[in-house]
Amino acid sequence: MQSQTHIENPDVVLIGSGIMSATLGAVLKNLDPNLRLQLYEVAESLAPEASNGWHNAGTGHAGLCELSYTPNYGPDGEVDVRKAIQIFQQFEHSLQFWGYAVRSGMIGNPKDFINPVPHLSFVYGQKQVDFLRSRHRQLSRHHFFSEMEYTEDRNRIREWAPLILEGRNNEPVAMTKMPHGSDVNFGALAAKLVEWLGKQEGCGFATLHRVTDLTKSNGRWKVQVRKLNTGDTFTNPAKFVFIGAGGGSLPLLQKSGIAESKGFGGFPIGGQWLISENPELIEQHNAKVYGMSPGAAPTMAVPHLDTRIIDGKKALLFGPYAAWTTKFLHEKGSMFDLPGSIRLDNIASLIKVGLHNIPLVRYLIQQGTQSMETRMGELRNFYPAAKTSDWKLIDAGIRVQAIKKEDGDAGIVHFGTEVITDADRSLSALLGASPGASVSTNIILEIVQKCFADRLQTEEGHQRMKSMIPTYDEDLIKPEMAERQAAVAREAMQALQLVE
Repeated sequence: MQSQTHIENPDVVLIGSGIMSATLGAVLKNLDPNLRLQLYEVAESLAPEASNGWHNAGTGHAGLCELSYTPNYGPDGEVDVRKAIQIFQQFEHSLQFWGYAVRSGMIGNPKDFINPVPHLSFVYGQKQVDFLRSRHRQLSRHHFFSEMEYTEDRNRIREWAPLILEGRNNEPVAMTKMPHGSDVNFGALAAKLVEWLGKQEGCGFATLHRVTDLTKSNGRWKVQVRKLNTGDTFTNPAKFVFIGAGGGSLPLLQKSGIAESKGFGGFPIGGQWLISENPELIEQHNAKVYGMSPGAAPTMAVPHLDTRIIDGKKALLFGPYAAWTTKFLHEKGSMFDLPGSIRLDNIASLIKVGLHNIPLVRYLIQQGTQSMETRMGELRNFYPAAKTSDWKLIDAGIRVQAIKKEDGDAGIVHFGTEVITDADRSLSALLGASPGASVSTNIILEIVQKCFADRLQTEEGHQRMKSMIPTYDEDLIKPEMAERQAAVAREAMQALQLVE
């Protein structure tokens, strides 16, 4: 959807039209209807990059099936599940806000962006089976995961995901299942929120507009913008700027000059998927099935075989396959993005990442140059009977992982989302990726609580936020909150048509 709507001297400028900017804009406008907001998107369409339906797995990441959130054993010899419990609570905020968006009329049919799909974890080999058994034992003790089923019975696994066992040998296997998982088209969701925002008084969005510079003057940010269809440039001052431009965030953060940006670097990782549109296969597989990360693969490259529902059409997806790239964006990126991001304050971190993560770099290059049959070999670890003729390769999104100099030994690449806010709380930026979109509402809450705290401190503002996200100021992890969590989750899932 193209738009050229302009709001001059707005309270807030949002850069990028992905799920993060869309969520922040929608939350702020509901929190304070008097706020004036302007969104700029460099592409012709809305949410074309990381939020795009085919640029991510569409998993409603809640720790239900993702073994990468529980990679280690604790001192008691059991799998440490604290991260999965934390992610679950964060995803609850997203479900609550999306349910509110449907109930309040911001979004029409929820099935345009979210659909129920069971979440399964699958392992093979005795070592992996022992791991999954421990993981289930620990998770199922918590009320978040009380519905999680575990089995090593092949007949049961065949009921849940028949393709997984087709042609498989007699090695030990195990699987867990959470029935209330979801498949989410984050691009469609973001577009709907932006389109709603554009209809509100004092709000606008403009596509084919690139923000080229950010400078602070007299307490306001001078946002320099170039119209890509004409080449004209203009400046639009704003009280607050949110940089939610995905891979394009780091260069803009660096141009802002805020002290908090010093030392940050970016390490781009491209991705690809195998997809199948064979109706016979699609009919047999209705699940998101996650496995364990192989070798030097980054956390975001954990293999999974998924049901996807995009624009009402079902397909199967397997991957991701990582790829080496120096671009930060698909559509408007350049091979010079990575070298152009190097500064005196981050070069040491980037060199450390290169030197101390040589296996990762080697893995990315190998992934990008492998043949179709090699890729099919990885799929056959999951689905042994897979036929090459049923699958094709497509590009996935680019994830620019955040690097921080203060991490010591090796400037480790972060597989998470970094929120950077300046000292006077007039600018926030997001770097990083996974689990990103799924916990977008929780991330946006952090920004609102830090930068718009005055709105939450009034009785009206508090009630408005509780209407949107009923448990935003409650800790659902506590055992005594089990009934509260179940009731609020049921209300959200009913609104989203995830349960009857």
